[in-house]
Amino acid sequence: DMPTELPDGLILGAITAREVPCDVLVSPKYKTLDQLPQGAKVGTSSLRRQAQLLHQRPDLTICMLRGNVQTRLRKLDEEGFDAIVLAQAGLKRLGLEDKITQVFTVDELIPAVGQGALAIECRSDDEEMLHLLEPLNDETTMWCTRGERSFLRQLDGGCQVPMGVHGTVSKGQLTLKGIMCSLDGKTCYEGEMSGPQKSAEILGRNLAKALYEEGGKSIIEDLVQKGVL
Repeated sequence: DMPTELPDGLILGAITAREVPCDVLVSPKYKTLDQLPQGAKVGTSSLRRQAQLLHQRPDLTICMLRGNVQTRLRKLDEEGFDAIVLAQAGLKRLGLEDKITQVFTVDELIPAVGQGALAIECRSDDEEMLHLLEPLNDETTMWCTRGERSFLRQLDGGCQVPMGVHGTVSKGQLTLKGIMCSLDGKTCYEGEMSGPQKSAEILGRNLAKALYEEGGKSIIEDLVQKGVL
């Protein structure tokens, strides 16, 4: 939930080791997305999740679901949802993993920028605080989220554009996988780029540009026309 552009004088002093980045299905009756009946009512407030779910199951009825985790779980029971989709990290941190019925892989549902990662923001000129935060910073998570945030910044869409991106690091190489979708999920553009982890921001920008030029531009234009952006 960090803004892509921080105000002058502020910096991300540390990003802690990432929790699981995946999305999960929570359902009182069904164990997987495939088992949901035709026209099933699925709750999510995320356009990214909505688009990717509809890409796989265009028959689903996606309904807006807001509130904190406990509120969403309560609404699952009270408002007749067949299932809801949440971040695995949030449920895990609250000790509610027993509610999960399916964990989506990052290939099945590409996560949001920085999903599962916690950032600590501080003043850029506060040398004492920056020194204190150093032990909390996880280098792998830092490079991954830098690439992901650069991808988002390039597209300048925030959470109003149905897109996801996820980074992984292996032997100093960062791999970013991204997606841009139309709201109805009928059109999706996916891509992947790898390079040195220290080039994280360049990789993020280049991947975003590639998806934009492949067809993402028309998705953005459609969202503007519909008043979403």
